[in-house]
Amino acid sequence: MPDHGLLEGRKALVTGGGKGIGLAIVHALVSEGAIVAVTDADGASAEAAAGQVGNKATALQLDVTNAAQTAEVFQTAGEALGGLDLVVANAGISTMNRVVDLTEEEWDSNMAVNAKGVFLTNREAVKCFMATDTKGVIVNTASLAGKIGAPLLAHYAASKFAVVGFTQSLAKEVAEHGIRVNAVCPGFVRTSMQEREIVWEAELRSMTPEAVRDEYVSLTPLGRIEEPEDIAKVVVFLASDLSAFLTGESINATGGVLMD
Repeated sequence: MPDHGLLEGRKALVTGGGKGIGLAIVHALVSEGAIVAVTDADGASAEAAAGQVGNKATALQLDVTNAAQTAEVFQTAGEALGGLDLVVANAGISTMNRVVDLTEEEWDSNMAVNAKGVFLTNREAVKCFMATDTKGVIVNTASLAGKIGAPLLAHYAASKFAVVGFTQSLAKEVAEHGIRVNAVCPGFVRTSMQEREIVWEAELRSMTPEAVRDEYVSLTPLGRIEEPEDIAKVVVFLASDLSAFLTGESINATGGVLMD
């Protein structure tokens, strides 16, 4: 049953929905009444996530860097759900390295998933909305690192800064059609991605993983590591009519790490 019914009857597609923040978003959207196409590069993860929310979700494998597949999946999802009016472009990856040691492969892979993937999914979302004259909503997952640079994450930050700029630009383009485009900027979120990053950062900075984690907490005024559900709640707000007059925004959801 919906918690408040804020998204009752909405038809959503979520990328990177198989785990972490994406999985929390899927649960939150369904709890508010939406039906969801759960997509992930790992088809098994998408299937497992959809299974957790029962008949309110369908699962599809999607590599967001593949334009043809993205178009095909949007068409399939639209047919399965009876249209789309909400798209959450959440798929993302990260690696860590000093710029002097950064490889082209690392740069290209982060840009491909985090920036190009948002472009491709947003493009298909707008096409779907405009084809049916739908006043749809797009929510992109950016990052704290999309607002302020971070050592060891120059390539990741560049990709997420791109998401913030793209969100603003697209929002201005499609506002006349009643389509809203916003982003959410998570901070230090407890996910499997963060666990990998903590190990990488500890090695690169000659620290223990526990010391890195403690530093994250010390940098967060609210005094704890962020949970995926903290982000999902902001996505629900941006997806719902509660934010009907917001577009082009990139909302900090960092527990106070960044205030602007």
